[in-house]
Amino acid sequence: MFYVRLMDHILSLRSDLRNSVYRHGPYQHFGISDPKSRDIHKASVRDRIVHHALYRKLYPFFDRIFIPDSFSCRLYKGTHATLLRFRRFACAASMSYTKTYFALKCDIRKFFASIDHEVLFSVLGEYIPDKNILRLLREVVASFSGARAGVGLPLGNLTSQLLVNVYMNEFDRFAKHQLKAKYYLRFADDFIILHRDKEQLTQFLPRIAEFLNIRLKLSLHPDKVFIKTFASGIDFLGWVHFPDHRVLRTATKRRMFRRLAENPKDETIAAYIGMLSHGNAEKLRRKVLCYHQGDETGIC
Repeated sequence: MFYVRLMDHILSLRSDLRNSVYRHGPYQHFGISDPKSRDIHKASVRDRIVHHALYRKLYPFFDRIFIPDSFSCRLYKGTHATLLRFRRFACAASMSYTKTYFALKCDIRKFFASIDHEVLFSVLGEYIPDKNILRLLREVVASFSGARAGVGLPLGNLTSQLLVNVYMNEFDRFAKHQLKAKYYLRFADDFIILHRDKEQLTQFLPRIAEFLNIRLKLSLHPDKVFIKTFASGIDFLGWVHFPDHRVLRTATKRRMFRRLAENPKDETIAAYIGMLSHGNAEKLRRKVLCYHQGDETGIC
């Protein structure tokens, strides 16, 4: 419908933006399970054009100020790049796996739903001098509130992906410059610190919780914080990591075969074959290939 009168809509949007009268519209809400339930809020085509314009303007600047070990929603810094960096950190921290070392892994509770708008704009104001851009960002951000007014960003907005990285850049710098965590990396709301001294990681925890709470008004997920040795297996980004190999997480494995049973298309099979190539999963790869041969039992 937008495309039928594309130029009229574009010119109207341009006029609203130039005259500072643009107003963000409502969202279409729906839920997904990936694998846990998530609420997605989809903006209109008109509003998504504004999101893309803001992203194209702001991403090149902010990408330069992010630390190298911040991943997710950045060019060339997807899941596989994160796993590669994690492997390099593990090798360096353990002196080529000759020393015992520990991993502190944490997860932020209700990440997108807990982003405080005023804290976000206090951070943005330090980097963006243009009042028009700030006003437009505030219009986009204020178009959505979660359970509490002035809190939360919608899963589904391109701008949300950039803004949460700007928000968490404050914590990234805290981890690097104040905790002096050499082997720290973050993927979205999951982050890991590697260290050979378990006591040091234990001392980091209250400082991390305090910074997140006071500075960013975030909290750690109480059931997703642990300190473990690498030899016992570190669960991170769908894989369980050991010194000399990584295996697919059991829950990820079950979800993969459930989806293959529901949709054994060549594209789905190829995607999972590609994913499995990043770990020690030859038996699983062969089982997935059975679906390509039409054997939905996975036995072939």
